[in-house]
Amino acid sequence: MAMLYGKMFHTDSEPLGKADIGKLNGYERPGGMDSELKSFIKIFFTGCLWGTIGLFVKLMEAQGSSSSYTSFLRLFFGFFLLVILTLIFEGPRAFLIGRRTLFSCILLGIVCQGIFNILYSSSISMNGISVGSVLLYTAPIFTSITSILLFKEKLNLLKWFALLINVVGCTLTATGGDFSAAVLAPLGILIGVGSGFTYAMTAVFGRIAMREESSPFAVAAYNVLFGCIFVAIFSRPWVAVENPFNPKLILLGLLFGLIPTALAYSFYFNGLSEITQTSKVPVVASVELVVATIIGVFAFAETINTFKFFGILLVLLSIFLFSRKSNS
Repeated sequence: MAMLYGKMFHTDSEPLGKADIGKLNGYERPGGMDSELKSFIKIFFTGCLWGTIGLFVKLMEAQGSSSSYTSFLRLFFGFFLLVILTLIFEGPRAFLIGRRTLFSCILLGIVCQGIFNILYSSSISMNGISVGSVLLYTAPIFTSITSILLFKEKLNLLKWFALLINVVGCTLTATGGDFSAAVLAPLGILIGVGSGFTYAMTAVFGRIAMREESSPFAVAAYNVLFGCIFVAIFSRPWVAVENPFNPKLILLGLLFGLIPTALAYSFYFNGLSEITQTSKVPVVASVELVVATIIGVFAFAETINTFKFFGILLVLLSIFLFSRKSNS
């Protein structure tokens, strides 16, 4: 077992460097003048795919699923689909990762998948959907502060302004300016802020995981695997569902695992492998909220009032501002 573990995760006394990992798994980080732009496009597309999450959640709830079982099926099928994608595009050697990458993947799975889902569900229950959504979208603030402290990134005045209008835009888009159903309690607010923080750490831990030039597909697979294990152990989600093997529910779970999970995280970690400013990631990915709102209009006959429309414009403006080069 020790020999097998050593081959898989390289536990020798001398850690693998970036070049070593790249040679072992055949992955080379793309370069070129437009790599940063390409990374933003990938993360933007990831946000568009994540915008379908609400659609799948509602469809699976209609088939008798609980929130924890829905999350479990998403991660369960997402893992196996990511394994298939990794084998197709990069081969089995892509699963060779360094110890730091493995540790980052464990943090991604436990903190950004498992604990995040628990905190966000609790926040919605305690604060209501409006306040819960607003507290979730404080994530760009946490990512920016962490990136300044950890990666020594610098944000100019324009970027701070873009960050502000992103938070305001997400708030208006999520709530439509209506806080009448809001329930404010200190513990609920703390849990809601915690959901925003754990969501924000996805970009931070993800960038650390990609430092060794590991395969983005493999990193995504390990991330989802550890998240699935955490949810399975601490939630036992299948217990609360009357018919966990409902064929329609399983099919929806498979699609949930494919579209906003396997495909989305493949684009996400590919984008993180090329990006230089982590603080921009959650802002660009916030297009998720815009897509989710549009899907709500067409799929569930939801309405867009003036506040929501203005919020969408602010979110798109913040993405544009953050995507510009610093010397523009």
